[in-house]
Amino acid sequence: KKNTHQGRVYIQENKGKYTLYRNGNPYTIKGGAGDSQFNILKKSGGNTLRIWDTVGLSIVLDSAKENNLAVIVGLPIYNSDYTSFYNDEKKVKKQFNDYKSLVNRYKQHPALLMWCLGNELDFPYKPSYNNFYKAFNNITDMIHTDDPDHPVMTTVLNFNKKYILNLQLRCDIDLISFNIFSRIDFLKDELKDASLFWKGPFMLAEWGVNGPWQGTPQTAWGAFIENTSTKNAEHYLERYQKHMPIDDGRFLGSFVFYWGQKQEGTQTWFSLFDKNGAKSEAVSVMRQIWLGKKDSLPYPQINYMLLNNKGAPSSILLLAGDLAKAEVLMLDQAKIKSIKWEIYKEDWYKENKIHNTKKLEPINGLISNSEDLYVNFKVPLEEGPYRIFATIYNDYGHFSSCNIPFYVLTE
Repeated sequence: KKNTHQGRVYIQENKGKYTLYRNGNPYTIKGGAGDSQFNILKKSGGNTLRIWDTVGLSIVLDSAKENNLAVIVGLPIYNSDYTSFYNDEKKVKKQFNDYKSLVNRYKQHPALLMWCLGNELDFPYKPSYNNFYKAFNNITDMIHTDDPDHPVMTTVLNFNKKYILNLQLRCDIDLISFNIFSRIDFLKDELKDASLFWKGPFMLAEWGVNGPWQGTPQTAWGAFIENTSTKNAEHYLERYQKHMPIDDGRFLGSFVFYWGQKQEGTQTWFSLFDKNGAKSEAVSVMRQIWLGKKDSLPYPQINYMLLNNKGAPSSILLLAGDLAKAEVLMLDQAKIKSIKWEIYKEDWYKENKIHNTKKLEPINGLISNSEDLYVNFKVPLEEGPYRIFATIYNDYGHFSSCNIPFYVLTE
């Protein structure tokens, strides 16, 4: 359903084409999903941040305002299958009241663009989910009443026709957003297929390189093989140019994932920045997408990485306590300022398939300090999966990264 209120932010439809307006002007979202590097986002041609929760919300909104950016604020709620929560009237009422006071506290903030209720929720049909829909709709109705100046959206994982249909039939939101990675290749076709029953506005709330899940190559013990940051930069550009539905009249914009540094699979997998805010080449790609011109200063160009002269697909086994050699082969001979070598315990395996999001610490004492493109190191003594990382910085503070998983055997 369309929010027709001509307030500060609204979506207008004209002959099947949807336009987002902010402060009276058409507004196409050029977004980063994350809550840091506001200044670089603005300088790169971005205009919007997407956050998943309300932690430190006033700081995020104030920083966004200072940098002339807008924010889509996530209001996290439990998934529909959490029936013990949705069947508990007291808990549901408390959640409603908490969000009512929060919406009313921040609805006047000039950096606020929209509210996003939930992230990657399931929208099933069965009547047993009625309490979930009731709680969901009570919050969206409250926002539409208390803050008609800002649209309300939700996100679904990939493109799920059933969920879209149920959102249409059972909910009142202003637009649907998709978090879509490897499936983006099919998005244009799926949008066309679904247009028989759904013709509403949409955006991509997360897109990026393939995640460490289905379809990513693995070692024999199940460690995901990560591309170099140089290869990832190519993937961001190709993916946007080939598969982003920018010519679709219903498309309102997208958010690249992840604008900052995030531990998920590894600390480099989705991160466009390092932990100190240095830029990887993917930031330059986003600048090219948004402004039409790349960063004028170069980035280190990695070709590939070897461990004992083998690549990651060889499923490298090492003996505890042995010496091993890792090396990085570059595509260019540009001046390298420094190289950081680190070994981490592997972090991909979780009983419940949930990735750790806590920052990991490297294992000390294994690597002889090296400023070269190769390093000799002592293999850890404890059996199990590990990963060796190389982070290469140039004189401009730009970095590139690569890693190889290995498995330690004790005799």
